[in-house]
Amino acid sequence: MKKTLLLMGLACTTVLPVPAQTKTTKLVKVETINPLMKPSGLPFQAPDFGKIKPEHYMPAFKAAIAQQLATIKSIKANKQQPTFANTIVPFENSSATLDRVTSAFFCLTGAHKTPEIQALEKEIIPMLTDLDNKIMFDQQLFQRIKQVYDKEYTKLKGEDKKLLEVMYKGFVRSGALLPTAKKARMEQINNRMAVLQQEFGTMLPKSVNDATVWVEKESDLAGLSAADIAQCKRDAETRGGKAPYCIVIANTTQQAILSSLDNRELRKKVFHASVHRADGTGQHNTFPIIAELAKLRAEKAQLMGFNTYAAYSLDNTMAKNTTNVYAFLNRLIDAYKPKAEAETKEIEAYARQTMGADFQLQPYDRFYYSAKMKKEKFNFSEDEVKPYFNIDSVLVNGVFYAANKVFGLSFKERHDVPTYHPDMKVYDVIDKDGKTLALFYTDYFRRPTKRGGAWMSSFVKQSKARKQQPVIYNVCNYAKAPEGQPTLLNWDEVTTMFHEFGHGLHGMLSNCNYHSLSGTAVTRDFVELPSQFNEYFAAVSEVFDNYARHYATNQPMPADLKKRMFESLNYHSAYALGENLAATCVDLAWHNVAVSDVPAAEQAKQFEADALKKVGLLNPQILPRYSTSYFNHVWGGGYAAGYYSYLWSEVLSENVGEYFTQHGALNSAVGQAYRDKIVSRGNTGDLMQMFTDFTGLKEPDANALIKARGL
Repeated sequence: MKKTLLLMGLACTTVLPVPAQTKTTKLVKVETINPLMKPSGLPFQAPDFGKIKPEHYMPAFKAAIAQQLATIKSIKANKQQPTFANTIVPFENSSATLDRVTSAFFCLTGAHKTPEIQALEKEIIPMLTDLDNKIMFDQQLFQRIKQVYDKEYTKLKGEDKKLLEVMYKGFVRSGALLPTAKKARMEQINNRMAVLQQEFGTMLPKSVNDATVWVEKESDLAGLSAADIAQCKRDAETRGGKAPYCIVIANTTQQAILSSLDNRELRKKVFHASVHRADGTGQHNTFPIIAELAKLRAEKAQLMGFNTYAAYSLDNTMAKNTTNVYAFLNRLIDAYKPKAEAETKEIEAYARQTMGADFQLQPYDRFYYSAKMKKEKFNFSEDEVKPYFNIDSVLVNGVFYAANKVFGLSFKERHDVPTYHPDMKVYDVIDKDGKTLALFYTDYFRRPTKRGGAWMSSFVKQSKARKQQPVIYNVCNYAKAPEGQPTLLNWDEVTTMFHEFGHGLHGMLSNCNYHSLSGTAVTRDFVELPSQFNEYFAAVSEVFDNYARHYATNQPMPADLKKRMFESLNYHSAYALGENLAATCVDLAWHNVAVSDVPAAEQAKQFEADALKKVGLLNPQILPRYSTSYFNHVWGGGYAAGYYSYLWSEVLSENVGEYFTQHGALNSAVGQAYRDKIVSRGNTGDLMQMFTDFTGLKEPDANALIKARGL
C-alpha cells in the first residue's frame, strides 16, 4: 500500500518567489548548497540521491517551511477581494519546495530508515505537525478561502471547482470553524497524534526484526525447499548470525513458511513470534501507544461534532457512514462463515488421518495440512510453480507486457539516475506516442531498514499547472535470492507486484492540472480500485504465458501445471477473506467507540476478542490479517476506520474486471476508455460517477466479489 504524508496544508503546484518583504538571505544560502532546495537536473526533477545526504534534510525542511509561510503571508496581505486567482491558486502553489523535500524524506522513513533518518524523523514530524496546525487554524487565511467558496463555487467549473471544494472542506474538516478553545485543543491533539504515530512506526519494524526465529540445525527446517533453506541461511547472515539459520517474520499474522515446515514445534514458535511481536510478551509493546491514539482520535471526532472517529472519517468517503460499511461487511460475513467452518473441519479431519483421532488443529497447523491436502487434491504445490515466477520475468514480461498491450506503454531501464539503495532499478515509461511519460522506480527486496508490506508513492506528482511529469516508485518485501541464484516468487507475491503497479499506473497515467488533485489523491475506498483491478492481468492467459517461464530453460509453464494451479486458487478461499474481514472489523471496533469507551492498554487484547465475537468472527483458526498491536495501516498509516476499503474497492475492481472480460481483456480501446474515465482523472470529479461512466453500473455489484472469492 502507498505511504502518504497526511498533512492538509501541504498541497501546491509551482514554485513561487519569496515575497520581497521577507528576509531571504539565509534561504538563498540554503538553496545554493542544498540539493533539495531546487529541482534537480535529473529527468522529471527526480531526487538526486547521489547528492542528497542526511544532513541536507533538516535545513531543507526549515527553509521550505519558511518559504511556504512567507507565501501565505503574502496571500493574506493582499488588499484585493479574495478570488480563486489571488487566493486559491497561490495557496495551492505555496508548498512546492516542501513537497519536494517531504517526498524524498518520507520515502526513506518507510523504505530505508537508517539510524540517521530515524533520528531526523523524530524532529521533523513535530515541525510538520506544527506547520499543519498553523495553516489549518489560520483564521485570516481561512476567511479568504471561505469568501471565495461562498462567492465563486457555483460559478467555477471542472478542476477549478473541485480544487476549491477540496481545499475549503479540508479546512473545515480540520477544525477551521471551531471556536478558539476547541481549536487550541485540536492543535494539542494533532501534535500528540503525530508523535504517537511516529513512535508506532519506529517500534513496529524493530519488533518484527526482534521476532526473528533463529534455527540451529538444518534438519529443523525439513519440508522447506533447498531455495528456502538457502534463504534462511542468507537471512541469518544479514541479521547478525546468532544461529546458522533464521526465519524472518512477515508483516501479516500468518506466515507463508508454515505451509512447508514439518517441525510442529518450530511452526508453533514462528506463529507465536508473529502474533506476539508487539503485544508486550517480548521486548515491544505498542498497546500504550494504540490506546492513547484511539482515545485522541475519538476526542478529535467529538470536537468536530461526530460521535465516533469512524463516523468522522467515513463522512469523507464513498461509503459515507458505518451503517453502509457494516451492511456491506455483514453480507460478506454471512456468505463466508459456513464455508470457513466447513474448511476447518475438513482440514482437521485430514490431519487426524495421520496424527490420530484426538489431534486438535491449531492455527499454526492450518497452512501445513491445507497445503498437503491441496497437493493431493490438485497434485500441485507452490514449489512446483515458483521456478516459473522469476522476479525479472514477472516484471518485464508480465507487468510491463500487460501495460503495453492495454495502455500502449513501454519501459526502458536506465542506469544514470541515482537511487537510495543499490537494489533499485529505474525505468523510462514511454507512451504510445513515443514520448516519455514518467519515471518508474522499483525497490523490491526486504532489508532490516525497510518496514513490512508493499506500497506505492511518488517522488514527483503529475501536474500540468506545475509542468511536472510523474516520478513513481513501488516498494515490496521479497526475499532476495543468494548471489548467483534467481529470485523466485510465489503466486501471492506475483499478484502483489501487479497490485502495486496498479497504484503506479494511477500516478503515471494521471492527467490533471492541479498537484493536489492528481494521481492517487482520492478517497481510501476508491484508491485501491486501480491496484486491485491490475491484479486481473496476472491471470490473463496471454500475459501469464508470456511471463510464467522457467528461470533456467525459459520454457512456458506446462499447460497441465497451469491448469492445476488456477484450479487450486480458490481452494480453502474462506481463509483469505476471513482474515481480511476480521482485520477490518478490528479496525472499525477501535474507531467506532466514544471517548469514554476506548479501552486502556491492558484491555486491548480483550477488546479485540470481544469485537470479533460481536460480529461472529472470533475464530482461533482464522485470526485477523493484522492484529491490533501490529496493524500498521491503522496506527502508522492513513487507514484508520478505513481498512474496509480493500474489500469495498475489490468489489469495484471485480466489476471493472468483468467489463474487460466482456469487451476484451487486452483490448486497447477498452484500456484507453479506462484510462480516460478513471485512472487519469485523479480526484477531479465524482468518484462514483467515474465508476459508472466506465462500467455502466449505477452502483457496485457485491455479487462479483462473492463469486470471485469462490463463495
